[in-house]
Amino acid sequence: MTVSDSLPDDDRPPAARFAYDRHTWKEIAHLLANLPVSLAGFIYVMFTVSTGAALSVTVIGLPWLVAGLTGARLLGRMERARARALLGVRIDEPSPLLGRGRARRSDGLLSWVWAGLKDPVAWRTVLYEFIRLPWGVVTFTVTLVGLFVLWPVLPFVARGLTNVDRAMVRGLLSPSDELERRIAELESDRGVVVDTAAADLRRIERDLHDGAQARLVALAMDLGLAKEKLTEDPEAAARMVDEAHGEVKTALQELRDLARGIHPAVLTDRGLDAALSAIASRCTVPVNVTVDLTERPAEAIEGIAYFTVSELLQNVSKHSGARTAAVDVWRTEDRLLVQVQDDGRGGARLDGGTGMSGLAERLGAVDGLFVLDSPAGGPTVVTAELPWRQRGKG
Repeated sequence: MTVSDSLPDDDRPPAARFAYDRHTWKEIAHLLANLPVSLAGFIYVMFTVSTGAALSVTVIGLPWLVAGLTGARLLGRMERARARALLGVRIDEPSPLLGRGRARRSDGLLSWVWAGLKDPVAWRTVLYEFIRLPWGVVTFTVTLVGLFVLWPVLPFVARGLTNVDRAMVRGLLSPSDELERRIAELESDRGVVVDTAAADLRRIERDLHDGAQARLVALAMDLGLAKEKLTEDPEAAARMVDEAHGEVKTALQELRDLARGIHPAVLTDRGLDAALSAIASRCTVPVNVTVDLTERPAEAIEGIAYFTVSELLQNVSKHSGARTAAVDVWRTEDRLLVQVQDDGRGGARLDGGTGMSGLAERLGAVDGLFVLDSPAGGPTVVTAELPWRQRGKG
């Protein structure tokens, strides 16, 4: 299998042929540019790395080397752009060294220097520039001679040479796929967590302002009026105090409901089995709850599982039209699985406006999975998978 055979279909140029099409001319231009570009890159990395190593015994040595490695990253970016424009090789840009989720200069000079010295992207670019110079000499010479001597077969020669270029760019200038994917996921998950926490705070503030706080303000006013009427009209004052007593009970119930929405006491005291049974008792359809756990997971994981089931059962009550539902919780190796199913009408979607997408984002933020199976006509089965973490370890 040749290098071109291993390329994705979108990056694979058309087969080489005797005619000089635009792809062939782009490849020839790339090969002729190899020598000046590789010479400039070689001189840069030799100068920065050698001087940085020589000055490493001084205070400015390592910062100088890190600055040189940062510049090597820029060289890598230009090489990826050149390969993209002339060879059709599309490679994702690596995450910035001084970007979100990475080291920042504000973290301190030592942290920045250490992050730069262990930057694999920069060091692979340095290696790329070292080995490119002899290759640039070869490709420039062969292509230039081929334009005058081997021009009938030059498209095939250019294709072979540029396939080596493609392999070198992919091998040395591509980001570390797993590491970069993980960094991107963590950055996205951090944003989801921040947004979720902000939304929860706004919800709590709104519930307090519109519910218990407004009721307590009205209660204070009623008690003030009752105090004024206490000597003039004791019976009216007694009625007002009685009404205020009822308002106190209502405000207390609203505060209990709000506290349950933050973190229910039954979950803290008795765990998922009792807490989920309490949720199920408030559902408008009969719910069978089965929790098969020999120990309790970490508080954060337990809380996410609880609120996931809570919202799913609310959806069952409001949208499903089901007659029965079931909740199953169990552990498989290092994963906690939660499954909620109902015999309703089905047709639920992640973008259906029932909060499913929010649940999926919350689970993804902790390395969880959210799987929805809801064909039209039902049944609906939602499976949530969370990482198992030992209690007391977060």
